[in-house]
Amino acid sequence: MWLLPNATLEPMSTNYSVASLWRYPVKSMSGDELASVDVTSRGLTGDRAYALVDTLTNKVGSAKNVKRFGDMLKWRAEFVSEPESGRPAPHIRITLPDGRVLLSDQSDLDQVLAAIFGTRVSLVSEAPPGLMLQFAAGTLGGKHAATTELPVSSGAPEGTLFNYAAVHLVTTSTIRQLGAASSRFRPNLIVDSGDQPGFPENSWPGQTIAIGPEVLLKVSIPCPRCVVTTLPRENVPLEPSVLQTIAKLNTVNLGDFGDLPCVGVYADVVRPGRVGRGDRVEILD
Repeated sequence: MWLLPNATLEPMSTNYSVASLWRYPVKSMSGDELASVDVTSRGLTGDRAYALVDTLTNKVGSAKNVKRFGDMLKWRAEFVSEPESGRPAPHIRITLPDGRVLLSDQSDLDQVLAAIFGTRVSLVSEAPPGLMLQFAAGTLGGKHAATTELPVSSGAPEGTLFNYAAVHLVTTSTIRQLGAASSRFRPNLIVDSGDQPGFPENSWPGQTIAIGPEVLLKVSIPCPRCVVTTLPRENVPLEPSVLQTIAKLNTVNLGDFGDLPCVGVYADVVRPGRVGRGDRVEILD
């Protein structure tokens, strides 16, 4: 059951805070660290505002399709002006590893993208109906072991460009336990969990989380991870052992999806507002 915006809940005993905030202007490209940001039902303002889409197959350009789009993790995407809640996303500037710069409003952008990725690839700011996310066989388990694609943003508002839900959280305990760079996991919020051991967010699904004085999130499921965690990106090299470490230390049962390596949790926005670095994070009972 969804929490009503004016519901009163009691905080559990925690001493958590926001360690850092991240948004990713283009799906599978580099992220921006923020001091504060508005959070709406569509997630952090400006997060996954754009994505590449193969217009022939209606599949999103994601690093999960490693052979074709994996190098996008090395591309830097930046807004030319600050995005605002409730308004169309501003134009972006994309810098490729070889130094080339692409602008979202340049007239030949589709042709340039097609030359890089093949066939028809466009930069979009709204998911077209039926957009699918493609990934390697064997990524999922359970009843979905043979599945190689799923609808984009199946747990988020229609038209958004997330893999599943609007917000991804991970704790500093989890990052410390895995011994990997946090950028490998591309979270929106890194929660400072102090010296708490293990993977504390594994117990959060079904819980409501208060961030600062305004925002409420409802945690849905642990976030399953795939080969993308191992790929190189800005200032982070290829590291094939990362996924093996996650599988060894934090494989979680996701019901019909089977037992999967997980890092962090997905959440939906129950009450919007503004969050900032250092804000208190409370797990509400």
